[in-house]
Amino acid sequence: MPTLFDAPEAHFPRPPREVAGGVVHLPDWLSASEQAALVAQARDIARTVAGTPLAMTRPQLRSGQMSVHILSLGQHWATNPYRYVSAVDGVRVPPIPQSLHDLAQRALADAAGLSPALAAWSGKYRAEAALVNYYPPESAMGMHQDANELSEAPVISVSIGDTGIFRLGNTTNRNRPWVDVPLLSGDLIIFGGEHRRAFHGVPRIEPHTAPENCGLVEGRINITIRQVSL
Repeated sequence: MPTLFDAPEAHFPRPPREVAGGVVHLPDWLSASEQAALVAQARDIARTVAGTPLAMTRPQLRSGQMSVHILSLGQHWATNPYRYVSAVDGVRVPPIPQSLHDLAQRALADAAGLSPALAAWSGKYRAEAALVNYYPPESAMGMHQDANELSEAPVISVSIGDTGIFRLGNTTNRNRPWVDVPLLSGDLIIFGGEHRRAFHGVPRIEPHTAPENCGLVEGRINITIRQVSL
């Protein structure tokens, strides 16, 4: 007979909550079929830019090469220097699918009741750039700020596949205080308001936690949506 401590993480109560000012976590926000559809859509788009300067790849940062593979939509997140561009070597960035525009509006509407800072953007948000980030099982993402956008609009993020530990820090530096939020497949997290420029990262992925029928066998996909301009 399994004990309480043998229960999978997903079996513990995970109510929707405001983690910090302007940061809302909505567990199990996407159904399995919605997750699988987003994964299939991302694969299809990635195939259209394979072999081009916009191919899904591990970006080279000043600090080294990332362990996460990134696909840009709407606008390309370029490095060295960090900036958004609409084309690379004459190749246009794939547009953001309507499904992600709709997802952004739905996300803000659903989170509005938990955070006044997010409610202020409901119905006004423009999805202008999206990143599809694939985390292999042993990958991670260091603490960083989303600081290349002129807009203070919130960042909208959905998780699919293996559980990722989302670390939310402070707005001053990469050090403590921080809070770790396990993001399971189908979870939504939005950060805005006073924490829009907070340092954040994913220190680890928990392998073999992806549920069946989510579209991924292993690893994690995180899709983030941003409004770039004022």
